[in-house]
Amino acid sequence: MTLNETQQEKVTGVVDRILFQNSENGYTVFVLNHYREPITVTGYLPMVHSGAQVLVQGKWSFHPKFGKQFEAVSCTLQVPTTLVGLKKYLGSGLIKGIGKVYAEKMVAHFGEQILDIIDKHPERLKEINGLGASRVEKITEAWASQKEISSIMVFLQDKGVSPAYAAKIFKQYGKQAIAVINENPYRLAEDVWGIGFKMADKVAQNMGFEPSSVKRIKAGVLFAISSVTSMGSIYAELDELKKKTMELLELDQTEHERALKIAFHELHDAGKIKLISDNNQHFVTLSSYYFSEKGVAARLKNLNAQPKKDGLDIDQIYTQLRATLPHELHLNEDQQRGIMACLTNKVTVITGGPGTGKTTLIKKLLGILEDNHIRYKLAAPTGRAAKRIIEGTGRHALTLHRLLEFDVSTMSFTHNETNALALDFLIVDEASMIDIFLANALLKAVPFNAHLVLIGDVDQLPSVGAGNFLHDLIASQQVATVRLAHIFRQAQDSLIIINAHRVNAGEFPTTQSESGKRDFFFIKENDPLKVQDHLANIFTTTLKRFGIPVHEAMVLVPMHRGIVGTQKINQDLQALINTNGGPSLSHTGTVYKIGDRVMQLKNNYDKAIFNGDIGTIAEINAEDRSLVISFDDRLVPYESDELDEITLSYAISIHKSQGSEYQAAIIPIFTQHFTLLQRNLIYTALTRAKKLCILLGQTKALAMALRNTKGSERKTFLKEFLTTDLQCR
Repeated sequence: MTLNETQQEKVTGVVDRILFQNSENGYTVFVLNHYREPITVTGYLPMVHSGAQVLVQGKWSFHPKFGKQFEAVSCTLQVPTTLVGLKKYLGSGLIKGIGKVYAEKMVAHFGEQILDIIDKHPERLKEINGLGASRVEKITEAWASQKEISSIMVFLQDKGVSPAYAAKIFKQYGKQAIAVINENPYRLAEDVWGIGFKMADKVAQNMGFEPSSVKRIKAGVLFAISSVTSMGSIYAELDELKKKTMELLELDQTEHERALKIAFHELHDAGKIKLISDNNQHFVTLSSYYFSEKGVAARLKNLNAQPKKDGLDIDQIYTQLRATLPHELHLNEDQQRGIMACLTNKVTVITGGPGTGKTTLIKKLLGILEDNHIRYKLAAPTGRAAKRIIEGTGRHALTLHRLLEFDVSTMSFTHNETNALALDFLIVDEASMIDIFLANALLKAVPFNAHLVLIGDVDQLPSVGAGNFLHDLIASQQVATVRLAHIFRQAQDSLIIINAHRVNAGEFPTTQSESGKRDFFFIKENDPLKVQDHLANIFTTTLKRFGIPVHEAMVLVPMHRGIVGTQKINQDLQALINTNGGPSLSHTGTVYKIGDRVMQLKNNYDKAIFNGDIGTIAEINAEDRSLVISFDDRLVPYESDELDEITLSYAISIHKSQGSEYQAAIIPIFTQHFTLLQRNLIYTALTRAKKLCILLGQTKALAMALRNTKGSERKTFLKEFLTTDLQCR
């Protein structure tokens, strides 16, 4: 069939299977059963699911490799009427309690009347062999829930939103969903995880919002600021922000300058944004970021002004540190100075690279506090980082979220300025991972009589979240800071540690060790297509030679996309490592199997599982499209609508590896990663390896990274807030 480029056609059918689905932008390729001929459909159709009966509108095309395809521009869900469609629909996992097996039985028993039976006479489902009262109740509740969101689905389908996102929207807003969207559809981008500005904007324009309306421009400004903060900066330069907003909205800036000005004024007057002027430049941020950074500065100043802890004989402690007995931990002068700084200053930063004795310092400090009966808490930003402190010190440690006791009912921390922590010393490790929001929450909960000790490697990548807390704190020179620089002799035997320091100094790593220890290798490879073969050799041969189990090795990659991105490497390693032939579950183009290593992609406070947590799939229920993941021996269930919160994690981004340590770290580095190649990225990756580190890739790419020390610069004002009286407008 040949159609003119401007012609469009409508095609109906049942989605047979998903061939590919990009969870980030919604681009999907699926097979549609259309009469007797299966059709390959492509398009930006987020969350189309197998078994759905749909109407797609678009045009035919011919792909040189894949042949005839239907390019869809829209997709509308239809209630199935055929027996095949009903089986697919009921077996899709959309209705909890019904999987493929029960879908077959239900349609076989009730035929085309099955939906009416579920809706009006659910008790009759017990006629089907194997359907007990509890499952019937589960199906009835799920169906009622589906009915409740049916009006929302119809409403949103008309506005270009898929059924799966309709379910998420209903989960967020409940029965008020339509009212909320009618009032401001752009809230979707802020409130519903997975819905970006483009989708919210599409809904808004389908609702009649004018492209140049002030309301749309205001939403564009807020999203443009958010896109800047998602890259780590807290502030956006005003003229650049205007340009970015107009490009996002596809509007001419000169033509709409007045509307843009009105949008900024209304956002400022409503308290949504703040403006700061510095050196004749103007910077804009969201109010929540501004108040968090200002709050951090104010609380640090206040804490620093309080008297230090009474009851400590500082002179005696110093004498004991200088006269360390043979059976005690030996501290060098920098470590001794660090401990004295912690005891004599209200806020202290201890920073240093691997092998410089940060953990030894912590252990000695804790011993002193225990000898003097001083209350303390030990914490870190992530579970993996907290676990490392426990292993290194032998003392109990908490994540910051557990320390501050996050309350899901209020979506806030229990410990704050009105309910401070009961302690005299708070020691926080891996402080470079703390973003400005967590820093503000932490400082709110530190009592005025307490000492705060922040320990971390300031040369590593900054936090995944916005801000540059540890770096700015040190740069301000307003808190006591001790840098540990001496590499201890035992650490000098490790090429991993030697090379981490070489990289941090901008030098190429070496493979020559004076001690003869070989724990670092650089496999030079110019062809990215050969990475798969190298990884296969490493995981089947090299790891065994070093006695490292496969599950204790991690591939750390600069970026997600491309031949040498986490997405491709995860697929390759899953096929190599997990040959489990048991039940599986396909979601957005990824097949999950029991035993797969997976990572959480967002904070889920209901489950107490946080962004970056890694677990292993312990159970899969193909019928309900649900699974159970083991996180540190805690079994956590995931329903079908929660599967986009996880991803395979045989390979992860270097940013996500912060605070973790692996027996083996394999680091592919190629020029195709050029946008992210920077010195502290490679340094951070190397410092994740404990027993074996393998760099794999191009010398040219490594050289590019070593030369780039500017890639991680972030626009913040914490240093200025600590040192000057800078104010917003």
